[in-house]
Amino acid sequence: MAYKSVNKSVPRIEGADKVSGKMRYAADLDFPNALAAKILRASLPHARIVSIDTSKAQKLRGVRAVITGADVGSVMVGLRMKDMPLLAHDKVRYVGEPVAAVAADTDEIAEEALNLIDVQYQQLPFVTDPLEATRPGAPLLHDNPMGYKNAPEREIDLPNVQSYGKWSNGDVEAGFKNAARIFEHTFRTPLGFHGYIEPHACTVQIHDGGQVEIWASNKAPFSLRTRFARDVGIDEAKVKVHILPVGGDFGGKTSVSEAPICYFLAKKTNKPVRMVLQYTEELTAVSHRHPAVITLRTGVDGENKICAMAIKAVFSGGGYAALKANAEVTVQGPRRAASYYRFPAIQVETLCAYTNQVPCTQTRTPGSPQTTFAVESQIDIIARELGMDPVSFRMKNLLNAGDPTPFGQKLQGIVVKETLQKALETSGWKKPKAKNTGRGVAVYERPSGAGKSGAAITIATDGSVSVNLGVPDVGPGIHTVVQQIVGEVLDLPRERVKVVVGDTDSSPYDSGTGGSKSTNSVGTAAYQAVNEVKAKIIALAAARLGCKAEQLQSVAGRFTAPGHKPLSCSDLMGLAVAQNGAAITHLSVYEPARAPITSFAAQVAEVEVDPGTGQVKVTKLTTVHDSGTVLNHLSYTGQIDGGIVTGVGFALMEDNSLVDGKMSTANLGEFKMATIADVPKLTTVLMESPAGPIPYQGKAIAEIPNVPTAAAIANAVQDACGVRIVDLPITAEKVYAALMRS
Repeated sequence: MAYKSVNKSVPRIEGADKVSGKMRYAADLDFPNALAAKILRASLPHARIVSIDTSKAQKLRGVRAVITGADVGSVMVGLRMKDMPLLAHDKVRYVGEPVAAVAADTDEIAEEALNLIDVQYQQLPFVTDPLEATRPGAPLLHDNPMGYKNAPEREIDLPNVQSYGKWSNGDVEAGFKNAARIFEHTFRTPLGFHGYIEPHACTVQIHDGGQVEIWASNKAPFSLRTRFARDVGIDEAKVKVHILPVGGDFGGKTSVSEAPICYFLAKKTNKPVRMVLQYTEELTAVSHRHPAVITLRTGVDGENKICAMAIKAVFSGGGYAALKANAEVTVQGPRRAASYYRFPAIQVETLCAYTNQVPCTQTRTPGSPQTTFAVESQIDIIARELGMDPVSFRMKNLLNAGDPTPFGQKLQGIVVKETLQKALETSGWKKPKAKNTGRGVAVYERPSGAGKSGAAITIATDGSVSVNLGVPDVGPGIHTVVQQIVGEVLDLPRERVKVVVGDTDSSPYDSGTGGSKSTNSVGTAAYQAVNEVKAKIIALAAARLGCKAEQLQSVAGRFTAPGHKPLSCSDLMGLAVAQNGAAITHLSVYEPARAPITSFAAQVAEVEVDPGTGQVKVTKLTTVHDSGTVLNHLSYTGQIDGGIVTGVGFALMEDNSLVDGKMSTANLGEFKMATIADVPKLTTVLMESPAGPIPYQGKAIAEIPNVPTAAAIANAVQDACGVRIVDLPITAEKVYAALMRS
């Protein structure tokens, strides 16, 4: 079908402001009277606080307030589970935990004041490995974790458990008894960082009467309003959060402490307070991706078909569970393990442990990059052990149309084999390879996410069209997609549709970005609203023309009525506004149910391995996506490119290692992220069939392309040099050591 606005490559609305530097982020806003806030952070991974002396800091010229845990009482914060004190008051549980905060006239004075605060600690034993943390006798981080508000239920009696889950389908025991061979392997992934450009920033102002305004780098302003009001104990109606552009999120911009800390400092000083974190704080003290230890036990029958799989995934959750939107969100990630394969029995056991490291949160497909690295790596290992080609083994076990997933879910439009075959053809899988060159493949699937979103359409008296949204721009381009959808329905150039975002007082509710839900939730809310507005326009225009609404017929983009010349939709809008005597406004709120429709992806990595050094170079990456109708090709493929680069970093270099409980990569000079020099030739193919759940039958993309990349690269490394790396990142040192052992 030919579209006028959607299914095009359209530049993003905000693109020019971003590349020109005109975009105003939270740290760029000017508050002339605002005080600068800084946080004193713990220097030990686990310790009891003996005393905190702030007297010298309070006497420093230019310091307006100093607060500690004693000043904020028993305030416990968290996106859901309330297990983290706003400021530590009895113990610290990771290096970087907030202990005190200062508000001063300048950043420099506030920084100097931090150095004058004297904290006396009694060091305690610490544990950073999640397996060690859950063994009897491990140092206990929390005396009664089940006593915290919103703590998840669990059926396990082990120390330091944040959350636990166990799920099964089919007769796993019988499946292993029927297996001709059983394979067991353990895989590890490291502590990772989101890698957004914009640091956390927040300004809080308290007005006369107790009204509070917040400007923050946060992907869910309405959730921030609710959470903040609840945490500091004020009426939510008194809180207004401004909806600001966010300079990258990937799951990390759901902070819980900056706004409340600024609030208590503002309350004490009667001045607005502004906090901008330094990048060292971002790397060492702000939420990260969970490290994981994943053990897979897989049975294969005499026909080389998988007959059972048992997965045990242990995640390191850090000192608190507070930074997860749901304490169980990451441990449920492995429930989708091997979801695109066909076998009769599966058991998944997942555990997230309290450890003395920075707390972890959802990170671009929570739990899935770790789990898929393990599953897709083991699939290759098994194939090679059986003497089979890894592709042939996959094809024998992948879902066919009508097959249930291992957990019994019935999916519509299963095209995983077609997706894999297209990736093989496009990548030149069977072409001859140079010496020390290897190719590897990996597969993944993920459905579109869902959340609650609103959209308000206004047709003004001058004929202009605006859409009011409550979702911030975090980078993928949802505002542009909404503009395209509204333009398509109203048959208008997209430039005539203005997207407006304001604050939590003036914009419709939105649950925030995340979970690949924006186009599904926000886009559908806008699609629903604009279609309902269009129905109003037709009814009002018909009344103006003296006919019935059903007599206005649309033919080739023009509307005809008895006795009248053909009219455009824009003409109808003018008639409708005139008939209405005022602007036409309509609000739609939408919360879609999850449809049994998913999106499949297959990636092929080609690498070169230097046998003398172990250095791995990715030379080519091919990715194929079962995409549905693509609403904006430019932003869609941009998401794929960005996701693959994230996957390359996860595979080859990103590692926030802890040494003696402290982060060893405290700046961007030491924490290596993928740059343009690391990006190989990227080839993207979209299998664009109209079969998705979002408007115009599109599908999600944001949290898909980053997931299979690490496994594809690991499989390519084995193909190139014969060694299998089971713990990420795949560094030259690990490859060289494995080559020396082989």
